This record gives sequence, C-alpha cells and structure tokens, in this order.
Amino acid sequence: MKPIARPVYLNLYRIHLPLAGWVSILHRASGVLLFLALPLGVWALSASLTGEVGFRRVAGWLTLPPGKLLVLLLIAAFAHHLFAGLRHLALDAHWGVGLRRARQTSLAVLAATLGVTLLAAWRLFA
Repeated sequence: MKPIARPVYLNLYRIHLPLAGWVSILHRASGVLLFLALPLGVWALSASLTGEVGFRRVAGWLTLPPGKLLVLLLIAAFAHHLFAGLRHLALDAHWGVGLRRARQTSLAVLAATLGVTLLAAWRLFA
C-alpha cells in the first residue's frame, strides 16, 4: 500500500501572489465589508428618516472624525469592488486574459480605487 499523501504546510508569508491575485482577494474582502456594513447603513437611513432630530443626530455622527473615516473606508471598499467587478466581467468576456493585460487592468483597478478614495478624502476632510 502507498502511504497517504498528507497536506503540505503552506507558509502564507512566503507565497507571492501576482497583482491580479491581490486585486481578486481585495474584491472579495471589499464585498464582505460592504455586506457587513449594510445593516449599519440601513439603520442610519432609518434613523435619519424618522424626523429632523434623527437626521441631525446621524449627520452629527458623520461629521466626527471616526464617522468620516468610516465613510471613507466604505467609499474605498465600494470603489474597489466596483472597478474590480467590472474587471472580472471583462475577464468573463475573455478580454484582458493575457498576462500583460491582466497586470495592466489590475493596476488600473488599484489606480482608479486610489483616485476615487483620494477625491473622497479631499471632499470629506476639506
């Protein structure tokens, strides 16, 4: 009898993913973050629609630095999820599946995410 093949220990610190792999992982992570933030967003919308007092309370929370950082984080997650999702749709249509083009589109996703995030940060903190 052959010995049973045991799983190989993978050291996650030594694995070097290509840029497209990081974009894909960040796409999933941003989707999870947006999903987990959905109840908070629904609650904030509900509280702000109860009346003027509720609106002012939610608006007051969002003007504090932690509230602004939360909004900026959610904007960054949404931007990355949007641009990476469009990239994945293009890959499903067999556009950009070559190594060079995959690197370019991955870099474009990260650059667009950074651009939207910086624009939002400038608008939020100016």
